[in-house]
Amino acid sequence: MIPTEASMDALRQVGDELADATVATLFARGQVGTFNTLMRFVSTAGAPLPDGLPEVAREYLEVTAAPPSWVDWGEMEKARLFFTDNDVHITTALSFAAMPACYLVPHVAKLLSATHGLRYPAKRMAETGQFTVYLMRPDAFEAGGRFVPAAQKVRLLHASIRHHLRREDRWDVERLGVPICQEDMIGGQMFFSMLVLDSLHRLGIHMSTEGAEAYFYAWRVVGAMLGVDQDAVPKDLAEARRFLDRYMIRHMGPSEEGALLTRQLIELYEEVVPGTLFDPIVSALVRHLVGDTCADWLEVPRTSWDTVVKAVPRLLGVLETVEDRSPLAAWLLDRLGHLTTVFELSSLTRGRVMHYAIPEHLRKDYGLSSAVSPKRRWSPPPPALDGP
Repeated sequence: MIPTEASMDALRQVGDELADATVATLFARGQVGTFNTLMRFVSTAGAPLPDGLPEVAREYLEVTAAPPSWVDWGEMEKARLFFTDNDVHITTALSFAAMPACYLVPHVAKLLSATHGLRYPAKRMAETGQFTVYLMRPDAFEAGGRFVPAAQKVRLLHASIRHHLRREDRWDVERLGVPICQEDMIGGQMFFSMLVLDSLHRLGIHMSTEGAEAYFYAWRVVGAMLGVDQDAVPKDLAEARRFLDRYMIRHMGPSEEGALLTRQLIELYEEVVPGTLFDPIVSALVRHLVGDTCADWLEVPRTSWDTVVKAVPRLLGVLETVEDRSPLAAWLLDRLGHLTTVFELSSLTRGRVMHYAIPEHLRKDYGLSSAVSPKRRWSPPPPALDGP
């Protein structure tokens, strides 16, 4: 599937019919406060829904309680093992490549600034990290798992943002398209899958083709559960490359909001890094992963660590060689990756569990391990050559 300008323009005019209708009804009936209060008790799959939950919300939760019927669970297990094996690397790519990439799209940066609040970057980052951790747990889709309720809530959150911005006439739909439209949802899916894999490759991580494909597949499942049109979404990594390239060519550029969000991200992680000596490595890592042009658009400061960071692939290569040759080293590095992710998430959340709720008012200030065969080492698909 080769995306065209016309097909992508069409995706800019479409939201999520099911979630949008649910949110509109909740607001029309004045039931948002009740919904938000009771939804705090909906945190694990299979648990009874609380009494008093608005009927339209109950219907939505029942309809969206199961993953798509086409899910290949063997592929999902490969994705989980891939995540386990590359935990710390994926966390790094999500934080220092995927999130800055969102800020490179001016209208997305504007929307994030308006809806998440510029004062709370830790909440935004923690929600993203926690969502990914929920997805990659062994019980993600089973009774007691936390991923399905989180996905249901995120989908409604997106719908509430669309509802507010359009109702309050604070979004130029004709020029920017529907807020969190299908094109942007697919673009986000590509950032958290294809772009993460690109970043792992840039860091010199040794990935199998099977593992990379499984990780991308898992995010296809996520997209389906978040209301992404499955007829429009890329089906494999080659299609993902074409969509991501065209999406970025269509939209990426500098913006005041993007630079501010990036500065907040850098300052946030500098607080997580112990001491001050290594603070510049945060900026250097962002610059290394997104490239100089994009880093300049985001006003990422240049530091003395910019050259040092380029040695990271060689260091990781040494560590992976040790891991491949020693089962004990492999176990220790996997545990280190897990603990690093837990430490980072705990630092961002201050030890709290994040909750997703429909905002009644938006800010108005801003308009495997060895289970997957390592025989075929993965290389990213080449850049799309069909032009914009």
